[in-house]
Amino acid sequence: MKYLLVLTFLLPSILFSQELKIKADAFDADQNKGISIFTGHVRIKKVNDELNASKVTVYTDANNKPTKFVAVGDASFVIQTKQGKRYRGVAQKVIYIPKTKEYHFFTNVHLKQLDEKKEILGDEVVLKTIDGKAYAKGVEKAPVIMIFDIKDDKEEK
Repeated sequence: MKYLLVLTFLLPSILFSQELKIKADAFDADQNKGISIFTGHVRIKKVNDELNASKVTVYTDANNKPTKFVAVGDASFVIQTKQGKRYRGVAQKVIYIPKTKEYHFFTNVHLKQLDEKKEILGDEVVLKTIDGKAYAKGVEKAPVIMIFDIKDDKEEK
């Protein structure tokens, strides 16, 4: 049986709300602990952002406002920063912190900036969507790889 959960929460501006839609094959929650677990083909959609994974755990505060999302198992995502930059990628684990709008990606991360054709491959990548900054590090025996599409001066003319 498929489950669909729609959460509406206020942004700090309190001028408008945004709908957060979660679809999954199964759902289990403990309201006293503030934990909701979605399993099986989990798809989370909010405005221009999307997160897909095998399992997503949503942590909420006393007001049932999401404080952290942890996605594991072949996670894929599409993200747009405040500046309008769009990213697409995959990782084995994704942690999203709504308050700071930060994504933390772990294990076999492949993050691709769509509008500038930049790519980051590594084992730990942080994307801060408010200020548009990204940080990456590799594992002990594998470096971070950055790929840029640089045009030759002749191509630009």
